[in-house]
Amino acid sequence: MAETEQQKGSIAEDEAPEVAFMVPKKEISVVPDMSKWKRSQAYADYMGFVLSLNEGVKGKKLTSEYTVSEVSMKILDLLETLDRWINETPPVDQPSRFGNKAYRTWYSKLDQEAEALVSALIPADKCAAAPEIAVYLKESVGNPTRIDYGTGHEAAFAAFLCCLCKVGALGADDQLAIVFRVFNRYLSVMRKLQRTYRMEPAGSQGVWGLDDFQFLPFIWGSAQFIDHPTVEPRHFIDERVVNEHQQEYMFLDCIKFINEMKTGPFAEHSNQLWNISAVPTWSKVNQGLIRMYKAECLEKFPVIQHFKFGTLLSIQPVNP
Repeated sequence: MAETEQQKGSIAEDEAPEVAFMVPKKEISVVPDMSKWKRSQAYADYMGFVLSLNEGVKGKKLTSEYTVSEVSMKILDLLETLDRWINETPPVDQPSRFGNKAYRTWYSKLDQEAEALVSALIPADKCAAAPEIAVYLKESVGNPTRIDYGTGHEAAFAAFLCCLCKVGALGADDQLAIVFRVFNRYLSVMRKLQRTYRMEPAGSQGVWGLDDFQFLPFIWGSAQFIDHPTVEPRHFIDERVVNEHQQEYMFLDCIKFINEMKTGPFAEHSNQLWNISAVPTWSKVNQGLIRMYKAECLEKFPVIQHFKFGTLLSIQPVNP
């Protein structure tokens, strides 16, 4: 219990100290810089945030009861706006099948509106943080030059939510709403973007990666299943189980999306997930996915070279 309370505390960070906010910028330009990232306050805060949410959702269904604060509702409205813009920006005819250029038109709307959208979410006395936090929102939807999306963009959305916690817009009571409502809605908007504009997977490892686009919902989704009385890891490749429970568990919702988008035997198109289905318990799956996330995403230079650092997520080393 004490541990949970302690981890809860890491989401409701003490309000950011009085510092001048800044527009985040890249700091990891060569491979040796990765050691700066792993020692940084940003890495500690980001992982603390992910693990705190992981602890909070253990054993809970998407349909559980939880409070949805006014700020959480405002973030959902923001995501609804992004969704509406997709409807208003249909794909254009072009020779290449992937990377529809209409995505750039959609992205330019977000680029113009991001600061105003973020200003509506944060306390009035922290309004100076809007340009800093808006960068993570813009980074979270994919890259307009390459028209691709991957786990680095997903990490930017988690960073965006972490920053909202750091300025006091979200707190410990928002844990379940952050994962079950906000992040889930973000996922649905990203899937719509991926389908509508045929976005390329950024830095995909093909069949050797966990998933072409996402990682965090597999971590938090496996935590939801810990101590489940009937559903074991081996069951998630059973389509009947997926259809029966995907409304309640993020992990199964991700599997359903993969099954809709890919053809052929599951063991061939999603080999890593197939291997995970052989792990005996959800607790071991969860621990393994956290290790894999660090190794395959957070410790990979091609992903982290794009991460941006400001005052809320600082490149400065953690205080010894």
